[in-house]
Amino acid sequence: MMKHKEFPEQEQPQPGKAHNMTPEPVLIRDNYKGSGKLEDKVALITGGDSGIGASAALHFAKEGANIVIVYLEETKDAEAIQAEVEKMGRKCLLIKTDLTQEEYCNHCVQACIEVYGQLNIVVNNAAMQFPKDSLLDISKNQLHKTFETNIYPYFYLTKAALNYLTAGDTIINTSSVTAYRGSEHLVDYASTKGAIVGFTRSLSAQLAPKNIRVNGVAPGPIWTPLIPSSFDDVSDFGQDTPLARAGQPSEVGPAYVFLASEDSSYITGQFIHVNGGEIIGG
Repeated sequence: MMKHKEFPEQEQPQPGKAHNMTPEPVLIRDNYKGSGKLEDKVALITGGDSGIGASAALHFAKEGANIVIVYLEETKDAEAIQAEVEKMGRKCLLIKTDLTQEEYCNHCVQACIEVYGQLNIVVNNAAMQFPKDSLLDISKNQLHKTFETNIYPYFYLTKAALNYLTAGDTIINTSSVTAYRGSEHLVDYASTKGAIVGFTRSLSAQLAPKNIRVNGVAPGPIWTPLIPSSFDDVSDFGQDTPLARAGQPSEVGPAYVFLASEDSSYITGQFIHVNGGEIIGG
């Protein structure tokens, strides 16, 4: 397929903001119809202010869930998602915090319980990336920042949540296509995403006797704020996939619905690869 410029060149600092993107990501399709798959469940989503996390939040709300969105600093984006959730007749609690601190992760879970009295779905999703062409360019500080942002909170938040999750509840972790095929520009990021795969599979075995399922989604190139805030050139982003285009968050959100609902009741320790057609062992 012939490549074309799908996105205009643009840059912004991390963490990126959806309302500054051109075009803004599509978070949920207009024709998506919920069917009560998550009626009266409570879902806590990190990085739920934009991108894939925001898409999961909107799809969950459409399916009847109440939402907790945890975010770092993008209040305008978070409030926009909150407003959309509330338009659907569901509740949405916003928590602005730094997930690299275990005590703040504990606070997020406690705030959820205080407001809703329950927690049923945990989506570990927040992440950062800092492209470098050489391993020699990855500083000690960058390495620590990438790991403390992308994998440590998965441990912290999940540990806190396990005090309240019961049989039938679910944990969904966001990994990446880079965990499976690697990335010469994102060695530290891909390493954290590989760690998430190991975390998911190990925890799924540990929690299977309690019937708490642990799965994940490994997205490919998806148009989210992480992209223009990470890369200098986004005009041909995603065009090296078999489908020759980037995906939209709206094409990833339904995978989270599936893994959170009873439709996936016999699935644990697995990953859904929403990646535009790359054939990858899972």
